[in-house]
Amino acid sequence: MFDSHIITHDEDIERASRSLKAMSHPLRLKILCSLGNNKNSVQEIVKFVGTSQSNISQHLCILKDKGILSSQKDANRVYYKISDVRTLKLIEMMQDVFCG
Repeated sequence: MFDSHIITHDEDIERASRSLKAMSHPLRLKILCSLGNNKNSVQEIVKFVGTSQSNISQHLCILKDKGILSSQKDANRVYYKISDVRTLKLIEMMQDVFCG
């Protein structure tokens, strides 16, 4: 018998796989780690991650497209945050496993 917390539906497995694939890119993972529980502008993310704004914007677009990030525009700045607290918990768990 399967544990009720294990993913068993094919569409859920596909969605989880796509999300994890998007998060697995080193630069995108660094972006997610830089955000944590905060809402940061593209410029703040560029400072933390240390690459060009156009490169960061491409990766932010992928993460937003997969539903991992949400954005909010304020005047001429766009702020990004992790859209689901459970994703933040997943990142924290990865930190515990791989950075402990």
